[in-house]
Amino acid sequence: MTHPLSVQLYSVRDLLAEDRDAVLRRIAEIGYDAVEPYQPTRDPEGFRKVAAELGLAVSSVHAGELLGGEPGPVFDAVATLGTDLAVVPAGIPHEDFTTPDGLARAAEILNSLSEQARSHGLRLGYHNHWWEIEPLIDGRHALEALADLLAPEVFLEIDTYWAAVCTDDVPALLRRLGDRVLALHVKDGPIVKGEPHTAVGDGRMPVPEILAAAPHALRVVELDDCATDIITALAGSHSYLTSLEQR
Repeated sequence: MTHPLSVQLYSVRDLLAEDRDAVLRRIAEIGYDAVEPYQPTRDPEGFRKVAAELGLAVSSVHAGELLGGEPGPVFDAVATLGTDLAVVPAGIPHEDFTTPDGLARAAEILNSLSEQARSHGLRLGYHNHWWEIEPLIDGRHALEALADLLAPEVFLEIDTYWAAVCTDDVPALLRRLGDRVLALHVKDGPIVKGEPHTAVGDGRMPVPEILAAAPHALRVVELDDCATDIITALAGSHSYLTSLEQR
């Protein structure tokens, strides 16, 4: 099965500030099929037009603006961009992932946003970092306990690198979460907090095993802070991931 590959545009945030259209063109030239924007209300019509002209779909959108403001316009912008997947990438207090009461508060926020997303024809997801994986609630990672409290339609976008920082067996975590996982952030590096990332395939992540554990999930490449030129690393990541499909 051939999986479309997307890029989380936070990876190229500095370049985007200089010339958005040129960056999108370069991503398309590398061979990526899609992108995952992270500022949906910033010119969604113009963004969609340029992406479509380049043959890039919008796989999903990180919509941090959903927390702390009026969500309606944000959902409208996500829909305008041409996807039905709106992802909350952070913004819930870290300490809420350390207690059952905190998890209940987090679930209430996400479930309420999910209801509003549905009225816009969208589906809501949540994206993890380390602080949702590291705490244990009754012997399970906090993210797993949170999943039990979420409405069935709320999906998870698992950042596999942050998961690896906090657990030795990311594939097992993905298998336990099962169909709740709709998307993966695929990245690579030394698996150390604060250290820069590498092109996917050049670090310590067990990428083939991770992808096999969530075979139907969207694959979104993200390199938060890269040890090399970011465009070169995105190209290398694309080459490696497409080579896995051919095995």
